[in-house]
Amino acid sequence: MLRHWLLDPAITYLNHGTVGATPTSVLAVQQALREEMERQPARFLLRELSALSGQSPRAVPRLREAADAVARFVGARGSDLVFVDNATTGVNAVLCSLDLRPGDEILITSLAYGAVVNAARYWAERARARLLTVELPFPLRHPAQIVSAVAEALTPRTRLAILDHITSETALVLPLAEMAAVCRSAGVPVLADGAHAPGAIPLDIPSLGVDYYTGNLHKWALAPKGCGILWVAPERQPDLHPPVISWGLGQGFTQEFDWVGTKDPTPYLAAPAALDLMREWGLEAMQTYNHRLAWEAAQVLSSRWGTDLPAPEVMLGCMATLPLPLSRGKTREEAARLQYALLYEHRLEAPILCRDERLWVRVSAQVYNEIEDIERLAEALESALHML
Repeated sequence: MLRHWLLDPAITYLNHGTVGATPTSVLAVQQALREEMERQPARFLLRELSALSGQSPRAVPRLREAADAVARFVGARGSDLVFVDNATTGVNAVLCSLDLRPGDEILITSLAYGAVVNAARYWAERARARLLTVELPFPLRHPAQIVSAVAEALTPRTRLAILDHITSETALVLPLAEMAAVCRSAGVPVLADGAHAPGAIPLDIPSLGVDYYTGNLHKWALAPKGCGILWVAPERQPDLHPPVISWGLGQGFTQEFDWVGTKDPTPYLAAPAALDLMREWGLEAMQTYNHRLAWEAAQVLSSRWGTDLPAPEVMLGCMATLPLPLSRGKTREEAARLQYALLYEHRLEAPILCRDERLWVRVSAQVYNEIEDIERLAEALESALHML
């Protein structure tokens, strides 16, 4: 499958989850869209892209057509979904639209993505609200640990819970629907950070019971870089605005997000081609293969190093984060040196993380990977660790 990507064949790439990698056929669709746009830029951007001008010659504007296709992929309606550059942008859209007051609380977990934590802290501090962090254990032994921890942390002042669907560093598939249910019973709206979910696991957003869901398509859904989505429950849409206010202000949810100024919209417009490609290859088969390889990697590396598995199989998707032997490094500086050594000395790309004064490696499994890549990683790590 590697021939379908531009990835350097001299590098063993086990880092698909970080920024994704787009197949060449999808890049070709994107380039064709760019060339079409440049032939008549004003017509393409101002009259065909969105309904804002009111003069589109198309029955359905280009962005709405793409949104309808993506929405079907995630079990939703196109009218409830807009495009954003990435999941962090989607999180900021919700946070900057939130009517926070002094003393209010935003709830996050200790496994949240760093950029999301920063955004939540920023908007909380502006309103003199509190950012409350629920400490979750890692490794995790059972999903119920998370649900009960979230339930116990909710208070009458909680105005929003930001919950991961799949955590970034620790690569855990969390019980999002169950967490959302306990928040809903307490009257707390939920913003789901699904950065790693679309394409990686089966996804039906409305069934999760959340109020907002943001995710990336440029990771596991194979779209070009800078392609994310924000789904919003209909009752929440009137109060939501994009971080960049532009000509769509006051004209409705989709109108506001569909035009935030001149930019390259081709990552969004090429996303349906990426989803079609996954269906052509067999979406369920891809997800099954990637999950099995990630789980096998977890078993192989844990057994080889005599370490514990980070979670039960049900909590792993297409990635796994494994602890390195305890005696080998415990600082962020050592993690960075080790990651650089993997790439520049062993021609292998995989994130090395530092958590709780211990080093961890996160393995991403995409269809261009195989178990031999995992074995190569183990040998490279064992060689590089001796140099710390």
